[in-house]
Amino acid sequence: MIDVTPHQSADADRIGCRLDREIPMTNALHGEPIEILLVEDSPDDIVLTTEALKDGKIRNRISVVEDGEEAMAFLRRQGKNAAAPRPDLILLDLNLPRKSGLEVLAEVKQDPNLRRIPVVIMTSSKDERDVLKAYNCHANCYVTKPVDLDQFIGVVKSIENFWLTVVKLPPAA
Repeated sequence: MIDVTPHQSADADRIGCRLDREIPMTNALHGEPIEILLVEDSPDDIVLTTEALKDGKIRNRISVVEDGEEAMAFLRRQGKNAAAPRPDLILLDLNLPRKSGLEVLAEVKQDPNLRRIPVVIMTSSKDERDVLKAYNCHANCYVTKPVDLDQFIGVVKSIENFWLTVVKLPPAA
């Protein structure tokens, strides 16, 4: 439990950063695989990403959904996703059917139960407006997918290395 002075507590409440209860440690520290949600509609990119992550250093379980509506149903554990695991990390494409990646990102970051899940935008868009929109919606990272196969695999492995070995992921809400 974090001890704060009354002044700090009021400020922490105002900005939504107060920690009012103890939170369990993350999956990685308990030897459990890291849960990754891949939101991607390109079958080729799904195969490349999942293969690169399977060959990685960190044990992980990858769930794949192919559109924005399905992503939100998965995250909210609705319908067929009632038993879906809570992801420790979301890899999100911007250009998705039914609901765009930006819409998914905005919903995730507005939901108190989901907003602490890091969201890495992985997209083919190099448009500066997309980059700005993603960061304005609180994306944790924006990565442009390379066209070259080896570079694509290298980018996925870099994401894995940074987010799953360097960064301390937040615990489940």
